[in-house]
Amino acid sequence: MKNILSILTVLALAAAAQAGCGAKISSKGTLKSYDADKKEIVVSVDGKDSSYTLTPETEGVAKVADLKGKTVKVDVDKHVQTKVLAVSAADAAPAEEPKKEKKKKEKKAA
Repeated sequence: MKNILSILTVLALAAAAQAGCGAKISSKGTLKSYDADKKEIVVSVDGKDSSYTLTPETEGVAKVADLKGKTVKVDVDKHVQTKVLAVSAADAAPAEEPKKEKKKKEKKAA
């Protein structure tokens, strides 16, 4: 019984250590190059080039080739900065505001 409890305790601690806090660091810059074979991108942020390796978990990989030369937003894990979480166009249209907010603005304008 003690062995089973010990094993379960170790597994629980290991799972908690792998979970991470989910914090991310975002940076905006120009996508200079994309190597599809190596799954690597180079982003120029304030004149400095940064190289990132994309993983299967990275969101937006399918659209990266189309973003070359455009301004992009790269999200990386705060604790493991080699892990790219998402790549997206930085000038994407903002999400549409809720209908209630629109109605309030329209009433104020009238």
